[in-house]
Amino acid sequence: MTWKIQAISGDLTGQEISIDRDMLVGRHQQADIVLQQSEISRKHAAFLIKEQALWLQDLNSSNGTFINDVRLDGESLLKQGDIVQFASLKFSVLAPAKAVDVPVEIQQSINETQSVEAIQQPAEAVAVSETAQEKSAAQQMNDQGMPELKERDGSVQLTRDGMPTNVGIPKPAPIPEGVDVNAPVTPEACNVEIPESCVEQEKEAQKNASVGLISVIVLVILAIIAWVMFK
Repeated sequence: MTWKIQAISGDLTGQEISIDRDMLVGRHQQADIVLQQSEISRKHAAFLIKEQALWLQDLNSSNGTFINDVRLDGESLLKQGDIVQFASLKFSVLAPAKAVDVPVEIQQSINETQSVEAIQQPAEAVAVSETAQEKSAAQQMNDQGMPELKERDGSVQLTRDGMPTNVGIPKPAPIPEGVDVNAPVTPEACNVEIPESCVEQEKEAQKNASVGLISVIVLVILAIIAWVMFK
């Protein structure tokens, strides 16, 4: 028998926890029901299953264990609808659903009815189903394909090759006069004009480079002359 508790406060609100055995509640990582709040003791309380009944035991927790707002001392039996509280976290107790016992005579009658229905299944339905599965997709498309010649319009006459007669074929557009279709196609040259501003900027840059080079040479010469004179 499995009992359940449902959180009605805190971050776990709405979450259900199944209890089908003795389970430890606490902040310790090895607890069966881990509650991370600092107000929860490492080993806070324990759920106990005794003869399919649910009991709750406090394990000397610092902030206490409560049942219906009454602090628990030792252990107590729980029932459907009880509110259990660990420090400030509250849970509602949900009793397990009771199994419905079906009389043996009724169960036997249900089993016999299901067996008879399985035996009396129409053979035609099975045959039709197997036939439908045997046909491939290509065969099904062929079944829905073009009609035979005898089912077509009788006014359409066919040649020996099976082609329809008296069917107009559109003519291609005429070629203009003076156009040689066999002449090779020569791509036209494309002249790319460089903007004047770019040319002027390039000339100015070259001029500045020349002036700078001349200045460096002059400075080197003057440095050599000064070194010779003061040596």
